[in-house]
Amino acid sequence: MTDGGTSAKIRLAGVTHSFDGVRALDNVDLELSPRQSLVLIGGSGSGKSLLLKSILGLVEPDAGTIEVDGEETVGMPENQRMQWMKRFGVLFQRQGLFDSLKVWENVAFRLLHEHDVPRAEAREIAISKLGQVGLIAGTADLFPAELSGGMQKRVGLARAIATDPDILFLDEPTAGLDPIMSNIISDLINDRVDDLGASVISIVSDLAVVRRIADSVLMLHEGRVVWHGPVSDLDTADNAYLRQFVAQSIDGPIRMPALAG
Repeated sequence: MTDGGTSAKIRLAGVTHSFDGVRALDNVDLELSPRQSLVLIGGSGSGKSLLLKSILGLVEPDAGTIEVDGEETVGMPENQRMQWMKRFGVLFQRQGLFDSLKVWENVAFRLLHEHDVPRAEAREIAISKLGQVGLIAGTADLFPAELSGGMQKRVGLARAIATDPDILFLDEPTAGLDPIMSNIISDLINDRVDDLGASVISIVSDLAVVRRIADSVLMLHEGRVVWHGPVSDLDTADNAYLRQFVAQSIDGPIRMPALAG
């Protein structure tokens, strides 16, 4: 993986969002370079998914700026945002597959409805993308309900990469997959960066996957950035939050609600 430039692909400054007076994102700064893979880590409820949704414009922050390729996106008109979002490939933790559509139609959904690709060509592309995530061609004509949870996850990833986007947001792309398939998916993510020049932000809980795909790592706790650095520093950085997370220890500044005094 390489960092292909110094100008930011995505830049956040002071991004803040509150729910019922509680700050879910607290003055978050973030910078993603072109051709870089950034992984977000942190406990459940730390703000990771909310951060991705804020960049996508699905949730508007109370304060702060969000720039993509130097363009401010907070407050962007809806019609402009719909065009702008075509450049993103997104996999959320719940894949959001359409139950009434066949697998290939799910994968090719944006090709068919946003890019006006003919159905026969879209189906060929979908089958190719399914192959990239380890699913055979016969999977294409099944419905999501006929697939296991892990297979549905891979279909969601195939849909995210179907248009070869230059920005990928992946929420737990390897959750529920066996170690071998996790490695296959991790290498696929790396290929998006190396071969296609994509910039990627992933949410990952599996530290083996973090080490395999990340250029840099950003840790959130209670909506705040508590550590940000290169993946090479993951095991050596002197940060109490990071040390506890990496060690998977119950002792430290991160307190689970059930354990809080």
